[in-house]
Amino acid sequence: MSFPLPAPMRLALDLAAQAAFHGEVPVGAVIVRGEDVIAACANAMCCGTDPTAHAEMEAIRLASARLGLQRLDDCDLYVTLEPCAMCAGAISHARLRRLYYGAEDPKGGAISHGPLFFAQPTCHHRPEVYSGIGEAESAVLLRDFFRQRR
Repeated sequence: MSFPLPAPMRLALDLAAQAAFHGEVPVGAVIVRGEDVIAACANAMCCGTDPTAHAEMEAIRLASARLGLQRLDDCDLYVTLEPCAMCAGAISHARLRRLYYGAEDPKGGAISHGPLFFAQPTCHHRPEVYSGIGEAESAVLLRDFFRQRR
C-alpha cells in the first residue's frame, strides 16, 4: 500500500528537481511551522559559490530570518537527502523539532550513517527523526543527476 507524500516533502522534491535543472545536486529542504511553510530552499552551492549553501542550511537561515528567531523549536524540516554532519549540527543548534528525510546517504550522511551525529553525547539537541519519506523519488533524482555527469 502506498501513501501520498506529505505536502512539504512534495515541495522539497520539486525544489530538488529544479536544482538539478540548474546544475546543482538535487536536494530540497522545507521548514514548516504547523501547516505553514516558513522556508523552502534547494542546494545553491554552485550558483552562490558557497560550499555551505546546502538546502538545509539555506532553509534554516531563511526560516530564522523570517521568524526573527535563532531557535526553531516549533518547526519541522523536510529534506530529500540524509543530512551531512554540517547540516546535522545546524539542525541541532536551530533546535528543530522533527527531521524528515528521503534518501539515505551512506557516503556523506551523518544521521543514519557516518558519525551518527544525534547519537553523540556532545549533541545538545536531538530532533525526532523520520527517514524514508519520498526515498524512491529522491534517489532517482540523485542517480539521474550523477549519471548525466559521468
